[in-house]
Amino acid sequence: MDKPLVAILSGAGISTDSGIPDYRGPNGLWRRDPEAEKLVTYTYYMGDPEIRRRSWRMRRRNRTLQAEPNAAHHAVAELERSGVPVRVITQNVDGLHQRAGLSARKVVELHGSARSVVCTECGDRGPMEDALARVEAGEEDPPCRECGGILKSATVMFGERLDPAVLGEALGITKACQVFLAVGTSLQVQPAAGLAGLAAEHGARLVIVNAEPTPYDAVADEVVREPIGTALPRLLRELAE
Repeated sequence: MDKPLVAILSGAGISTDSGIPDYRGPNGLWRRDPEAEKLVTYTYYMGDPEIRRRSWRMRRRNRTLQAEPNAAHHAVAELERSGVPVRVITQNVDGLHQRAGLSARKVVELHGSARSVVCTECGDRGPMEDALARVEAGEEDPPCRECGGILKSATVMFGERLDPAVLGEALGITKACQVFLAVGTSLQVQPAAGLAGLAAEHGARLVIVNAEPTPYDAVADEVVREPIGTALPRLLRELAE
């Protein structure tokens, strides 16, 4: 018998065991501190060189690039290796699913990646580490090497829309899956939150793994409040059997 397609929507909660705090959530740093939020707001970033300089200094201090995958990330990669068809739709920008060994083509990054930079003029992309090395060497606001345009993290800033193609891929996976796990996400920020309801509407078994209640608990087939680092490996081992 064919194994079911498993879709996993992962939020900030799956990466907290890796030492990455929740910056973008309803109670995250960007929401609590308006000045900090400006550093990741597109209009402020594009219009104010001082905001950009502060943003690059913030990126130098950010530990995301040094973070290592935890037990939950490794469990997802292990599920793929077991032969179960799995796709991850992540709200995170840390790249830890891929670092744990999950095939990059199996990961849909709704909010982009903090591991890359993109030019806002010509679209050229490159590694974040290279840009940070330039900042370290004295370039406070490093321009694009190709066209001189403004560089930004290849993440979706406040005020930017999600890439329609990326969102479309996420919607397609959600409609096609037989099992949908929402892990470490409050399911309050649209459009990602609506994927849980869409999966249920299309007949998927909906499992929510989150410390706090979510708006979709009532339609879930199972709600798990245990710590993600222990709950997710157990749930995925059961799916692999």
